[in-house]
Amino acid sequence: MSQSVFYLLLITGAYLMGSMSFAVLVSKVMRLPDPHTYGSGNPGATNVLRTGNKLAAVLTLLGDAAKGYLAVFLARALVGVDVESWVLPAVAAAAFLGHLFPVFHGFKGGKGVATALGILLGISGWLGLATLSTWLIVAFFMRYSSLAALISAMFAPLYFIFLFGVQPMSGAITIMSGLLIWRHKGNIKKLLDGTEGRIGSSK
Repeated sequence: MSQSVFYLLLITGAYLMGSMSFAVLVSKVMRLPDPHTYGSGNPGATNVLRTGNKLAAVLTLLGDAAKGYLAVFLARALVGVDVESWVLPAVAAAAFLGHLFPVFHGFKGGKGVATALGILLGISGWLGLATLSTWLIVAFFMRYSSLAALISAMFAPLYFIFLFGVQPMSGAITIMSGLLIWRHKGNIKKLLDGTEGRIGSSK
């Protein structure tokens, strides 16, 4: 097998791994409604929580984060960590795109917050913790989960550049952050309109 074919298989595998929607899988196992059919229609932990099943929401969150982490971890183990290589950034982006546009679920995926966190933790524990800390701080003081995700997405590429400098991976993280912000366009409109639900509020 040539190196190029191996890299292509690695990237494809990352996309397929990202395409596994834990919101859908957990809901099926726990006999809950398909997350596409209620609430925001988003297959993510926040929407699954609307069923009232906290365990299902936690399992969805952990599963979506774990697949992002595992995709990057396996790629690093197989190809190493070459800061000039395009392979690891491509794997990270493929896993994220798999979550957003999953081939197993009609390309109707989530917004990517948990998967992005898993990918960042796979790249660097410090990078993941810095981004997670940003989310927690904004969420605690502002009480908006979506706003916390948006601000964290904006800071993630800056954290990477501060820690490791400008590399191909910084470009991949910037693209992922842009896509995450784009997936939150509905939330952005609600934030501007003052209709976005706060964390802990009942609707």
